[in-house]
Amino acid sequence: MKAGFIGLGNMGLPMARNLLKAGHEITVYNRTRERAESLLAEGAAIADQASDACASDVMITMLADDRALRAVVLDGQLIPRLSPGAVHISMSTISVELAQELTRTHAEAGSQFISAPVFGRPEAAEAAKLAVVAAGPARTIEKCQPLFDAMGQRTFVVGEEPSNANTVKLTGNFLILCVIESLGEAYALLRKSGVEPERFLEIMTSTLFAAPVYKTYGNLIAKEQFLPAGFKLSLGLKDVTLVLAAAADARAPMPVASLVRDHILAAIARNGEDLDWSSFSKISAENAGLK
Repeated sequence: MKAGFIGLGNMGLPMARNLLKAGHEITVYNRTRERAESLLAEGAAIADQASDACASDVMITMLADDRALRAVVLDGQLIPRLSPGAVHISMSTISVELAQELTRTHAEAGSQFISAPVFGRPEAAEAAKLAVVAAGPARTIEKCQPLFDAMGQRTFVVGEEPSNANTVKLTGNFLILCVIESLGEAYALLRKSGVEPERFLEIMTSTLFAAPVYKTYGNLIAKEQFLPAGFKLSLGLKDVTLVLAAAADARAPMPVASLVRDHILAAIARNGEDLDWSSFSKISAENAGLK
């Protein structure tokens, strides 16, 4: 398939690379042109500006947040440049509200919108093992399935309302944040009691909690391996803020999300926002008097 791909960050670059490996014809755009040029040898066409990535029947965006997506797609007037019936696939973690706005704007312009955020860190993106959560018109998702197959190991369809996928993604990220918070608290207790967190992690991930999320974040937190950041604290703050906004709109209290937000804010205030989001687990250790 021919597609434009906008946004070549830690996730977008390997995702675009895997599309090229699968034989798709991809035109890429990134604000920092050097990242786009790194895909030249793999067959990518380079767009000089974002609008040059709109010529295909499919435009994929993988941008950091609502502000970036709004600036490029809405303020940048990309939607009117799409051909009638063209598809915009947003794979970013964005707010439910923005997904709903994009759905309306595309419908008014005669184009189509799919939300397809992903679960997985950069290493999963590189290995094409992302989990894609897609929502939108069934026929459109079916049309785009070869693209999803090139980037992920499985696609989960959660309905025809695109914003449903964003609700699922935000709620999933909330659960990851809860895992980080609980591991931070557990490790603080273990360390103060003279037990090595690594041994505890081996026991838990061999028995009750064998899920990859516990293995991945359990190791990162035990080793305090917070650089390079697979997912920055600033993005974690963004996601928990979006979760709380969605919860407020739905009148669904989420007190744990509020606690997590405060701990992330404390971690950013003390250590900056560029560490991996798992680093906010250190707040529990510090609260326990540990270094």
